[in-house]
Amino acid sequence: MKDLITVIKFTMNEMVKRKSFIISTLIILILIVIGFNVPKFFKTIKGEDTQEKLLVVDSQNIFEGNLENLKNMELDYEIQIENSNYEEIKEKIENEEISSAIIIEKQNENVKIRYIVENMSFRKDIPEKLINSINVIYSNLQITKLGLSNEQLQAITPDFEFSLEQTEEEKASGNVLAMMLLSLVLFYAIYFCAYQVSSSITTEKTSKIMETLVTSTSPRTIVIGKTIGIGIVGLIQMVVIVGTAIISAKLFLESEMINAILDISNITPYLGIVTIIYFILGYLAYALLYALTGSTVSKPEDIQSANTPVALLAVIGFYLSYFTMMNPTSELNVFASMFPISSPFCMPFRIMMGLASVTDVIISIAILVITILIISQVAIKIYSSAILNYGTKMSLGDIIKMYRDKNN
Repeated sequence: MKDLITVIKFTMNEMVKRKSFIISTLIILILIVIGFNVPKFFKTIKGEDTQEKLLVVDSQNIFEGNLENLKNMELDYEIQIENSNYEEIKEKIENEEISSAIIIEKQNENVKIRYIVENMSFRKDIPEKLINSINVIYSNLQITKLGLSNEQLQAITPDFEFSLEQTEEEKASGNVLAMMLLSLVLFYAIYFCAYQVSSSITTEKTSKIMETLVTSTSPRTIVIGKTIGIGIVGLIQMVVIVGTAIISAKLFLESEMINAILDISNITPYLGIVTIIYFILGYLAYALLYALTGSTVSKPEDIQSANTPVALLAVIGFYLSYFTMMNPTSELNVFASMFPISSPFCMPFRIMMGLASVTDVIISIAILVITILIISQVAIKIYSSAILNYGTKMSLGDIIKMYRDKNN
């Protein structure tokens, strides 16, 4: 136990001292703070009033003053109604007094609506919401002229009640964007923290530090100690990053904007605990695989190609869970939440959506733990034989032969 703690402390100390670790962490934190300040930055540039100013011109009084109702509708425009000719409108747009304008004219029996913008490259069509609102006002005006009673008017324009239903018994709830972000964060945390195990081992082999470690403790202790040490640093890093994101969201974003983008009502203590468990287990699975690949190379320039199979495995697991989110009640999504290479990214998503029972979570964790035990047994045996290899990069055949010799 003393040797294990020594290896953990040594690994953590080496990790936090790396310039690449410090710089990458600082860059991520700075980008998070800047990213959450972008809406405030654009709001400052445009001023307090971020709504586009739309000028509506009805010089022939076709709508008989009823266009004032546009101001009471939620159109995301600041409506101005006045009589201006085309040249005056053009000048106002150039001076940025308004962003666009609508000119309403009657030609024969038709009503023509001209939508005026500065450049059609950015706005090719009249906003549909605005068209519908103008149609509603004009229709109500014509209906009123017909002298219909309230009962007749109600019969013409009934209040429809719409509901969305599904045939499947299992229902998913929650904001898919929040789920995808959770899955993406988990993938980043697990993949990049695990990758550091391989990089650390190869670096220490190059500097001959590994020889000192091997002579003072067992390969098993080194594998477990390095895995735990880097995992602790990675977990702390992710807590700092996520904490910075949460604090930045609270400080720099309006609550209405947060609620519109992300629905965090499904984030519970149970989900938090399970997510941490899956982070730890997912990290262990991939870190042990990276420990294996890191021990098979002796030069830092070879580490990228040696890690490619594990990287592909991680990417396949991530995309298997990511794309099945589009249909969270599918059998493929259930499979992804049980399959050990994808369950760390998928099961927290299913829990957040209210689709995973406690039994499902227990089975998934059990499969992942068994997989980790198998990987650790193979990784430690190959690691103990390959760690002092300072020759060329070992092939898959060499690794298999080494494992068989270790068992014999």
